[in-house]
Amino acid sequence: MAERVVITGIGAVTPVGNDRESTWAALLAGRSGVAPITAFDASAMSTQIAAEVKGFDPATILEGKRLRRTARFAQLAVAAAREAVADADLTVSDPARTGVVINAAVAGFDTIESATKLMGDHRLSPYFVASSLTNMPACEVAIDLGIHGPVTASALACASGNYALVEARRLILAGDADVVICGGTDAAITEVMFAGLSSMGALSKRNDDPAGASRPFDAERDGFVFGEGSVVLVMESATHARERGARIYGEFSGGALTSDAFHISAPAPEGRYAAAAITRALENSGVAPEEIDYVSAHGTGTRANDRTETMAMRTAYGKKVDDLVVSSPKSMVGHLIGAAGALGAMTALLAIRDSVVPPTINLTSPDPECDLDYVPNVARHMPVRAAAANAFGFGGQNCVAVFVADE
Repeated sequence: MAERVVITGIGAVTPVGNDRESTWAALLAGRSGVAPITAFDASAMSTQIAAEVKGFDPATILEGKRLRRTARFAQLAVAAAREAVADADLTVSDPARTGVVINAAVAGFDTIESATKLMGDHRLSPYFVASSLTNMPACEVAIDLGIHGPVTASALACASGNYALVEARRLILAGDADVVICGGTDAAITEVMFAGLSSMGALSKRNDDPAGASRPFDAERDGFVFGEGSVVLVMESATHARERGARIYGEFSGGALTSDAFHISAPAPEGRYAAAAITRALENSGVAPEEIDYVSAHGTGTRANDRTETMAMRTAYGKKVDDLVVSSPKSMVGHLIGAAGALGAMTALLAIRDSVVPPTINLTSPDPECDLDYVPNVARHMPVRAAAANAFGFGGQNCVAVFVADE
């Protein structure tokens, strides 16, 4: 029998909670983490709201030079990784057989922007360049935990977090590691980032109603809400997990990656290649479309994305789609960019654990073109044996992950 890969630990730092269980409780309660921006003066911006992590003090996680040399996206990742490892009750007993895959999309954008403003007036930190690199969260986690196996990072825009899980699974199945700490992180709530996204028309401008701004699949949606955070999982071979008596959230049974090859930001019409990612993920998992109980949707709240994701699910799930239960955690936490896919994976796994799925809040005027069961506004208690997490990124990168309950 082929080796199975399971999830044994989860850690999270998000706009609605600085750990896994507080985040999950907020998602089930339908509590929004969107509020006026505090990271910079946004009073002149067309968008003045974001989903910021609140009350996170990196000095409680790191100290001294490690604190000074790390960018915020790495600090969030270290915090989430520590929680995930503690949750898994994991001791890194064989560092050479343990790996790290933590992806980011915009990486150290905030440190680059800050450094640019300092040019000419101040000497830049000697840590500036290294701290801004995409691989730094993975490397900082490896340093933190003393890991000497494969450590890697890649950027797939909003599909980065999901792909970290796919890559971690490959490392385990290839025999390169028994355990991989994996997930996504990003923290780039900055003036330049918001100016750029606003010029694209990508962001919600519902400044007078922050909690109601993120509206996936709603007819009145006007763009996504930019967020920050990190979600990290502990992934193990089932053999390794059982030998050490680990508690198992579920099996990561497979995933798939496709490319629209269409546009740098717009999804391909009709969601053809997003549908192909769903279909291939199911095939790779050995899970039939009718066996999926729940989908943690990408569901950003942009006009094009929600419509094409709906079409993609209709294509991939066929007749099953009208019985499919779908919701978007982004309605509460906004778009965590590089961490978004990992948050979707966490949502799927905890739905399996607790037999309940979080709602899509702010869904008050359903879009006729988004006509699936999106669990409007109130969490739903239901058995979940198999769940999928969708992630579709800028550049047309589509990544879907499938999870099933542990046998």
